[in-house]
Amino acid sequence: MKNKALPPLNWLRSFEAAARLLSFTQAANELHMTQGAISQQIKSLEAQLNTPLFKRQARSIELTEEGLAYLPIVHGAIQKLMIATNEIFGEGHRKQVKIRGSMAFFSYWLNARRLTSFQAEHPDINLQLNTDIWLRQEEMAGDLEIRWGKGQWTGVKVERLSRDTLFPVCSPALLARQPLRQVDDLRHHELLHVMGYEEGWGEWLQFAEATRVNPSEGMQFDTYACVLHLVESGFGVALGRLSLVEDQLRDGTLIAPFGQRLPSSEDFYLVYPQEGFSNPYARRFADWLLSNTSGRSLPP
Repeated sequence: MKNKALPPLNWLRSFEAAARLLSFTQAANELHMTQGAISQQIKSLEAQLNTPLFKRQARSIELTEEGLAYLPIVHGAIQKLMIATNEIFGEGHRKQVKIRGSMAFFSYWLNARRLTSFQAEHPDINLQLNTDIWLRQEEMAGDLEIRWGKGQWTGVKVERLSRDTLFPVCSPALLARQPLRQVDDLRHHELLHVMGYEEGWGEWLQFAEATRVNPSEGMQFDTYACVLHLVESGFGVALGRLSLVEDQLRDGTLIAPFGQRLPSSEDFYLVYPQEGFSNPYARRFADWLLSNTSGRSLPP
């Protein structure tokens, strides 16, 4: 069975307005059209549907049964289009900043406390945060990006956000079950690994001169946020990156049982177009971000 072709949107808008208002004249005023244009579009719609939608009387119109059935469907569809159009392209999006970064950075550095602070300082800016697991590609996506690495990307400008150190972290609940008094006690615990970083358990254990712990044992994950979530819940020990665990260490959610801290060869960086910011609101966010990480601001 052949499907009925979808009528043009302007015909449907004319029908919806006239059916809702029960007046071709009021529909014409609402849509900034002439009454004749409204009448002609509705006649075209009825011809395509091969069904009358209105009962036309001398001084009024009424909906037919088919018109009554069609109105809520057309009205709902137009409302959804209006809402979606406003959400995606509305006035607020002129002040939107699109930021691409790792899930770990958004979850653990750009957390609720810092987002609340940013909103208080910049209530006119809307943020759109897009997460990605790996951010090593050269092409920019969005107004700015938060990448981790060595800052050696071409075709973009780069500002360092962190100077990380690596050290084991775990939850107080885990230590209550099985203490960590010395580094070699790690052999009795589940080591959680995050793939993709240059330094991992092997490097830290060598740095700490732990000779009785096998760095290849333990579960592997491709997202740092997943690992920290497990550690917070009391499962296993992970290598903490200072920039991502300092809040949890401060509030006691996580504990660093050892003092050895390995300087990381990779850090978080603010990355933005080489020609600068075309979006002035993105620059304001970038300045806020730098001032809250390194105490610096963007160069002029």
